Amino acid sequence: MLRQIYLSPIGIVISWFLNLFSFFHKPFMVYGFFNTVDGKFYKHTRIGSNVKLVDKNKIDIKNNVWVGYHCHLDGIGKITINEGVNIASHSCIYTHSSQNSVRLLGKSFIEIPAEKRIGYVIEPVTIGEYTFIGTSCIILPGTSIGKGCIVGAGSVVKGSFPDYSILVGNPAKIVGDTRKVDKELFDSGIDFKNYYRTYTPNEFSA
Repeated sequence: MLRQIYLSPIGIVISWFLNLFSFFHKPFMVYGFFNTVDGKFYKHTRIGSNVKLVDKNKIDIKNNVWVGYHCHLDGIGKITINEGVNIASHSCIYTHSSQNSVRLLGKSFIEIPAEKRIGYVIEPVTIGEYTFIGTSCIILPGTSIGKGCIVGAGSVVKGSFPDYSILVGNPAKIVGDTRKVDKELFDSGIDFKNYYRTYTPNEFSA
């Protein structure tokens, strides 16, 4: 029925309306974020209008954070995203998993509260200051990523990774150190007056 209406002469009007509707409902960046964990408003944090925040009251996002379009942040087990973190579009952060309990509990799965389900995983995720998460990454429960890291596009990350790590792959592994990248930038003459952390010039001269 709907298909017949759309294919009739009135279909042009319907198409025009739908295109107009989609124009006004395109994703956009929302400037400013009220952090319900610490009760502060962070003026310089930007989050895409279509980003899904699950259990927002357990998602601790600091200032100068960027979260791109179509991201999914699962706060059930708590997420901490520290200052300056950039998360590119289509990335997901998960803090829970039912991969084992769905089999162990079978039909009774839905009847049991999440925290009491056998085999149910609920673990926090932490991302350090000024770390960059590439597009289409998946961060799994219990992961901790240090500050100043780079996570390559499409990586699946599980575990604990130190500051300045460059992570790539599925599963993600350390393939480099961002301090070496920064040394090359420093040597090329880039002004480091706004660098994200305190440093001394001789740090990059070795």
